[in-house]
Amino acid sequence: MNADKASELAARRVGAAHADAQHRVALAESFYPPRLRAFRRAEIAFLQWELARGVLHADTGSPWWRAINDRLLHDKLEAALLHHADAREASTPGARLWLEFLIAPSPAAWYRAHNRSIVAGYLEHQELAAAELPAERLMINVTLMRVLFTHVLVARPTLALGRFGGLGSWSADPRRSSVRLFLDLRNVFPEVYPLANMSVDAVLALEGRVARALDYGLIVPKLEQIYAFAAEQLDEPTIVGLVENGDPCYAGLRIERGQLASDALIRTLARVTRPRSEAGGRLSPHPR
Repeated sequence: MNADKASELAARRVGAAHADAQHRVALAESFYPPRLRAFRRAEIAFLQWELARGVLHADTGSPWWRAINDRLLHDKLEAALLHHADAREASTPGARLWLEFLIAPSPAAWYRAHNRSIVAGYLEHQELAAAELPAERLMINVTLMRVLFTHVLVARPTLALGRFGGLGSWSADPRRSSVRLFLDLRNVFPEVYPLANMSVDAVLALEGRVARALDYGLIVPKLEQIYAFAAEQLDEPTIVGLVENGDPCYAGLRIERGQLASDALIRTLARVTRPRSEAGGRLSPHPR
């Protein structure tokens, strides 16, 4: 089976799941052979959050969230078909990296494949994201920040945690339950869609203290380095354009510095996990 045939078959399988969210879960789980099932923990936890919010519903859900999930499923299913056929060429960079993961699995290989598919979806569907409400676009930006940060935790932990880098690869291993601290957003943002009558500030006010500390103490102060790392690791230089002056800016939502009230925990985390080359920065919302 060649890449074109595998891509076509993968597209048909993803299309068949369009109106059935649970079918999406089954497809996501089917990618992992028994020896690799532990790697699906983080992905399925996030998928369950999407299902709880209703963003994947065929009629009342989000075209953007469905498109991102479609890209991820397509790349994985194509890679599985190619691996079964002992092929080595794929139709997309994401499918190629998923194929590499199946051949030589590791946490770093999993993040490269997963995040390449996710980033491809982000870049391909910016118009769909721009049609979402500002509060939703905040969540979309935070989601990208977190998935890129977890890759850094595994592959370059001293960038993520500074002198505490030794904790990085363990805490973000997709096979461990600890990864939910970063990728399970059920206790971070509202489980409703759409976020009608909710401002960016209102959504931020619902974020718990620990979640705020992770986002604004660990991730945001080194956001430019994180996105530059992703651009290098995923061979997609345009990723750096999703940050402007140290602030996330995907889909027209500019999250500016200087307006978000900080606290002692946020300031402490930012200080003690600062990489040597880190210049600092803070995050605050302001939709433009």
